[in-house]
Amino acid sequence: MFSAINLRKLVTSLLPPLITGLSASFLTRGNMDIYQRISVPPLSPPSAVFPIVWTILYILMGISLYIVRVSRASVKMKKVGYIFYALQLFFNFIWSIVFFNLGAYTFSALWLAVMIVLILFNIIWFGKVNNVAAYLLIPYLVWCLFALYLNIGIAILN
Repeated sequence: MFSAINLRKLVTSLLPPLITGLSASFLTRGNMDIYQRISVPPLSPPSAVFPIVWTILYILMGISLYIVRVSRASVKMKKVGYIFYALQLFFNFIWSIVFFNLGAYTFSALWLAVMIVLILFNIIWFGKVNNVAAYLLIPYLVWCLFALYLNIGIAILN
């Protein structure tokens, strides 16, 4: 039932989301204090929560990718899943820049809405390959839906 873990594939699956998160964090580090200076909607968590949650989500995303990579699904099935994965990850990266560096709150909310649709497609497609890979992306989807609520609230209040 269980097969040996391919450590090389696991590490190379964890790297894309972790590097994406680190890169976005690096590029927005000078503007991260904006969260303390703007009006935020109810239920907004303290800023210290975000890096913890995102790190966990990026790890889950990497494990999800790993499961797809080592699955016995066809190369074509995997490639389509990889496209959705890469697209949503790209949107994830750009969102941070648009929100924090540009302060374009309304546009970033629209960008995030598109990202959520891409995450849904990613979940659906990964589910065709392996249900566990899809389930691991659900916390990411839920967090992004919450982030959309926060982003819309920030756009309205600021």
